[in-house]
Amino acid sequence: MTLATLGADGPAAAAVFYVNQGTRLYFLSAPHSLHCRNFMTDARVALTIQEDYSDWSAIKGIQIDALVRELDGEEKEAAKRLYGEKFPDVLGDRPVLAALAEALRKVRWYEATAQRIRFIDNQRGFGHKEEWSAGEFSA
Repeated sequence: MTLATLGADGPAAAAVFYVNQGTRLYFLSAPHSLHCRNFMTDARVALTIQEDYSDWSAIKGIQIDALVRELDGEEKEAAKRLYGEKFPDVLGDRPVLAALAEALRKVRWYEATAQRIRFIDNQRGFGHKEEWSAGEFSA
């Protein structure tokens, strides 16, 4: 997923691996990274999830406006469990690389909660979009 933030030096985008539970997306990152520093100042972010298509008529993707917060306690542990189910080589008993295990000790866990979701599906017509706001998908 691409995570876009805005900070004092302007916009920034970063690719992050995530797991979701409904409209909540969980990811990990180093707290000193530019995108983390940005969203700790302004929690509003934009997210995109899509494949790299070569056929315009096949394009599908999701655009999300979200709010990010750092997790701790049981919420962090729950996010780690979900992440480990999706990425067992990362959070399993034996991470693939020793360097990865060391890096994981330095990260923090975050939750992006969707406020608005747009689904783009060119298979239903060029530029076809459907949109939902937080009140519509949290009910």
